[in-house]
Amino acid sequence: MPLSKRLVIASRQSLLAMWQAEHVRDRLGEAYPDLEVEILGLTTRGDQILDTSLAKIGGKGLFVKELEVALEAGRADLAVHSAKDVPMALPDGFVLAAILPREDPHDAFVSNAYAELEALPAGAIVGTSSLRREAQLRSRFPGLEFRPLRGNVETRLAKLDRGEYAAIVLAVAGLKRLGLGDRIRAAIDPDVSLPAPGQGALAIECLAAQTELVELLARLNDATTAACVRAERAVSRALGGSCQLPLGAYAELAGGVLRLRGLIASPDGAQIVRAEVQGKPEAPEAIGEALARRLRAAGADAILAALP
Repeated sequence: MPLSKRLVIASRQSLLAMWQAEHVRDRLGEAYPDLEVEILGLTTRGDQILDTSLAKIGGKGLFVKELEVALEAGRADLAVHSAKDVPMALPDGFVLAAILPREDPHDAFVSNAYAELEALPAGAIVGTSSLRREAQLRSRFPGLEFRPLRGNVETRLAKLDRGEYAAIVLAVAGLKRLGLGDRIRAAIDPDVSLPAPGQGALAIECLAAQTELVELLARLNDATTAACVRAERAVSRALGGSCQLPLGAYAELAGGVLRLRGLIASPDGAQIVRAEVQGKPEAPEAIGEALARRLRAAGADAILAALP
């Protein structure tokens, strides 16, 4: 692919999604100074439907589908996603060509009146859009009340500021990327709220048949982050992960060893199955599949069978 070629990035139109697309545009500009890169902003069904939980309307894939349609139609060459929003099984003909270096993957405790989760009084209302977060926090803090929280980051913060919630739980990465790190009262330890697969990482998707583009985008790939995210996604894929399944998976790479933690919970947090495996980062999917087997052996199948 000639480096003078014009490329178009498909992106959601939220401030965070546009930040992510602009970040990839800038990284491409650094890697290929002669490349012209534009951004095509699109509105997805996930952005349009805000009065219903994602688990009930089709999951996080609703944030991705319209961008894939633009790729298929030739209106865009690549799409930028939060890796945690990308369905675990890509449609035929699509590929994740690069996963960029990860931002802080932790969940964030955000409140105007309380410094940490432990400080919330019984009956305090906590907002979250994630069954994964809700199940884990219900298990540890049964006296709290959890209510749905949809919308972009700014909308969620505005609801907190209006007093609709005592606290809300968001991703540290999104707040930092928007310059809102000062709203974070505390990063939540993974032992309290294990992150979602891919949380904090950006993924670039394109058509697999565009081999020259795939090769071009590979320069943006971060090998360490990619190994961790691929292992995390493999856990979810092996267990049929979706927004209906409270599942966490978090990998860390140190000293040449990839450590992968995972959990499955019942939506009410009454049952949580946890497991951990380690392995070589050269085979991240195999590590993820091994963790899925260990979770099943520890009782995950009973939780999966009880899900609607």
